[in-house]
Amino acid sequence: SADKTVRVWDTATGQQLGEALEGHENAVNSVAFSPDGTKIVSGSADKTVRVWDTATGQQLGEALQGHEDGVNSVAFSPDGTKIVSGSADKTVRMWDTATGQQLGEALQGHKKVVHSIAYSPDSTKIVSGSWDKTVRVWDTATGQQLGEALQGHKEVVHSTAFSPDSTKIVSGSGDKTVRVWDTATGQQLGEALQGHEQAVNSVAFSPDGTKIVSGSWDRTVRVWDTATGQQLGEALQGHEQAVNSVAFSPDGTKIVSGSWDRTVRVWDTATGQQLGEALQGHEQAVNSVAFSPDGTKIVSGSWDRT
Repeated sequence: SADKTVRVWDTATGQQLGEALEGHENAVNSVAFSPDGTKIVSGSADKTVRVWDTATGQQLGEALQGHEDGVNSVAFSPDGTKIVSGSADKTVRMWDTATGQQLGEALQGHKKVVHSIAYSPDSTKIVSGSWDKTVRVWDTATGQQLGEALQGHKEVVHSTAFSPDSTKIVSGSGDKTVRVWDTATGQQLGEALQGHEQAVNSVAFSPDGTKIVSGSWDRTVRVWDTATGQQLGEALQGHEQAVNSVAFSPDGTKIVSGSWDRTVRVWDTATGQQLGEALQGHEQAVNSVAFSPDGTKIVSGSWDRT
């Protein structure tokens, strides 16, 4: 969150679990659970990546340092042994979860801020989206860029994600569109998904790959059919300011969203209805949200430094 904190919530009750995770010295831009749910990783404008114990809320080891500018996006590898981060320093970096050491050289190629990164479910690739309007795919073993940059967006790329089978990439951009790409060829699949009235800040595939969710500056969350590119149902409305982050629950039945309005909201995927009250506690904008692997917890990161 913008309040510099990371917070963990009970999905069922909407209650905050334990104290806020404090340690970052600037806005927390990105959060993610480890695959086994025991750890949380956070990336901050303070240039550091930090790892936390989910159960105790304690920071594990020292901050991961190496980025020369703010960290915008973080993710665990599917086996949890590595962390990947993308930064305003234009680089992507990989880290050893256990030791906190950087693995190999920084992945370089983007010409502007790296705003989003994701690990492929098959562990072989990393995707990154940048203010240079491109999406790039990297080999996790060698750190080399695979093929040419994926080009088509007319504005900043805010968010990227892999499909569950790693064959597709979805991206969301300041050009108000969502695009789907073939991982192997780098070709755009079908037309751009259009409907948002302002920049798309966050995109994600459903666990079965049949749906895409997107969150936008237009304050809405939208769900799309991956195969047809059509919007499914009405836009999910309730947030009073821009939606910064969206994610599906592990079983695909729920969507979580985090917003500039300082709240986290949970939605029913099938009906589009908000479930319960908004989760409130952050003192500033919520930049990132994610479900725990078992679906029982939600983690959020804010400009409030938690």
